[in-house]
Amino acid sequence: MRFSANLGFLWTELPLPDAIRAAKAAGFDAVEFHWPYDTPAAEVLAALEETGLPALGVNTIKGSGSGLSALPGEEVGARVAIDQAIDYARAIEAEAVHVMAGFAQGEAARATFVGNLQYACDRAPDLTILIEPLNHHDAPGYFLNTSAQAREIIAAVGRDNCKLMFDCYHLQIMGGDLTRQLKACAGVIGHIQFASVPDRGRPDAGELSYDHVFAVIDLMGWDMPLGAEYKPGGDTDASLGWMARYR
Repeated sequence: MRFSANLGFLWTELPLPDAIRAAKAAGFDAVEFHWPYDTPAAEVLAALEETGLPALGVNTIKGSGSGLSALPGEEVGARVAIDQAIDYARAIEAEAVHVMAGFAQGEAARATFVGNLQYACDRAPDLTILIEPLNHHDAPGYFLNTSAQAREIIAAVGRDNCKLMFDCYHLQIMGGDLTRQLKACAGVIGHIQFASVPDRGRPDAGELSYDHVFAVIDLMGWDMPLGAEYKPGGDTDASLGWMARYR
């Protein structure tokens, strides 16, 4: 298995270019970001080129909640956020943009989300546009909660570059049965992330067996780095004992 360091959670005490260097020194194969926008893209790109690590993706900004793209009446702000993320992703040569839905419910929210995703996909046919279900304990009221709902939204968007961010942590909480969920979603997955359940810590603890989950992912033929989006609970380097086990 290959792994990507999510620098929204790992080495957060470091400036972003130094966090990229730390991920390289620790043996990661790629990096990914939440909201890197306070760091000039040129500085991030320089660190990526120095280390040789690819950037897998960035998120759209959260706004006042956890995104704007499913909020009726916020289409202008949502598309400004989409444009910002696309431009930054291109500047650092990243592969994907995660379009965050926000807190909303109902058919109007669904239509708004689909329209904004179509805008993102058409604006950036060179990038993968990701959507991610979030669990209702960490993000109560978030529009997108399940992989089945995400598959329906992706079908409605009707663009080949709209894909699912399959976060094992969130989807284990939202029903579990990850083996069947992975197989059902195989054709629309654009990125996979992981953390322990229920505390979102390092993956070699908690209720979820990543020995099994990673074996299933491997048998699916998945060959992209898996995103380590977990809370290290202190020093990141001290939390990395799991890497040798799962490689």
